[in-house]
Amino acid sequence: MAMTDRCKQILSWYAGENPGVLSNLARLLTTGTLAGTGKFVILPVDQGFEHGPARSFAPNPEGYDPDYHFQLAIDAGCNAYAAPLGFLEAGAAKFAGQIPLILKLNNSDSLAKMDQPCSAVTGSVADALRLGASAIGFTIYPGSGARNEQYEQIRELREEARSVGIPTVIWSYPRGAGVSKDGETSLDVAAYAAQIAAQLGAHIIKVKPPTDRLEQDAAKKVYEKYGIPTKTMADRVRHVIQSAFGGKRITIFSGGEAKGTDDILAEVKGIHEGGGFGSIMGRNAFQRPRKEALELLKAVMKVYAAG
Repeated sequence: MAMTDRCKQILSWYAGENPGVLSNLARLLTTGTLAGTGKFVILPVDQGFEHGPARSFAPNPEGYDPDYHFQLAIDAGCNAYAAPLGFLEAGAAKFAGQIPLILKLNNSDSLAKMDQPCSAVTGSVADALRLGASAIGFTIYPGSGARNEQYEQIRELREEARSVGIPTVIWSYPRGAGVSKDGETSLDVAAYAAQIAAQLGAHIIKVKPPTDRLEQDAAKKVYEKYGIPTKTMADRVRHVIQSAFGGKRITIFSGGEAKGTDDILAEVKGIHEGGGFGSIMGRNAFQRPRKEALELLKAVMKVYAAG
């Protein structure tokens, strides 16, 4: 697809990057149903590793097969498909060139309970090159006592990936002893998470949709003093986008826990109205029967394609 003015504008925000990084970002921007719009819908399937196979795939047993997810992302018209090393290795050759891939370089399981979560590095930049990936992905847990180790790991991985022309997507998920469970999605924490990912050099940032709640007492005083709007999803997303370098870093939002179609689309409309760049939607898509999953993803894309 020809490069649109909107895509050129977005790429101009990354003018300090090398041609390889810019080319891979351009590929993500110009693939799928939303090509050229500057919007994204990405299918991520790391839940088998993170939550276990039955919890992830029993609702739709076709999902046990890695090929299913490649084909779902392609047929739905997604911008990209993201997964850990094993899932991508299982289908990268068969589906080579059909959709941009994002290799998730760190993962954790749910067998251990930790107050200070820290994912293990499970893939490499060399793996991303070998598989033809268009980006690497990495999860950080602001709020965890192990966060500094994660920040140092992504600094090194981002630098290595950048040197070979691969951009970085950071999943910025506040979690750990430093934040309450409800605080993980509080507006002030979500905005802080976006800022941290941007400061770490993320080319694309993934955060959770923020709730109308403020976690930090010091932040609450500032929000109240300056009248920062918090009541609607659009208000909250607008603030998170503002926190990602004034909207100059691509910031997309997770689909979250499984929920009904009406609730998903209402949330997506709020994200779109607030200037969000799109959604990265896993369980809410692949746990549905294929026909329903395709219908949902296409409905989400229709929202983002609106002016």
